[in-house]
Amino acid sequence: MTSIKFGSWIATRLSFAALCMCAAVVPLQGADALTTSPFAALVGRWTGDGMLGFKASKPERIKCRATYLLAPEATDALKQTIRCATAAGAIEIISNVKEASGKLTGHWKETIHNFEGDLTGDVTPNGFRIVVKGADVTANMDIVVRGTRQAVEIQFMNSSLIGLSMAMTKG
Repeated sequence: MTSIKFGSWIATRLSFAALCMCAAVVPLQGADALTTSPFAALVGRWTGDGMLGFKASKPERIKCRATYLLAPEATDALKQTIRCATAAGAIEIISNVKEASGKLTGHWKETIHNFEGDLTGDVTPNGFRIVVKGADVTANMDIVVRGTRQAVEIQFMNSSLIGLSMAMTKG
């Protein structure tokens, strides 16, 4: 009878150990989800410079900073804020983007010139290709990410802005 109790005790301990091992694996799967997010390489603060083009004046050199944050509850939702300044003006873009099966959807707003619209797009092998359409703006945006370097190119179709090109570094 002692051997049966001992055998049951071992079986109980092995079951408990297996349960603990499974519980230890669950947080790792959550961490893997972050690294598999198409937005993982963007998360953080970026700075750099570029050019901002206006229809009514010459293009101007611009200094920019961008911040990308994942939504706390999901790795498929990103908030992007880009702030840029020139000697004569500024631009500020706020985007909220969701990804599902390589497709992007969300909302984009330039707060200083007051353009906004819905965005759609795709995850590409090098980053993201986005189209913004709204009552006052149509724009194409490409974001290319390579390690700690990022290039953002925005072409405005029907606004007082022509385009924004910038190169940024993470950190």
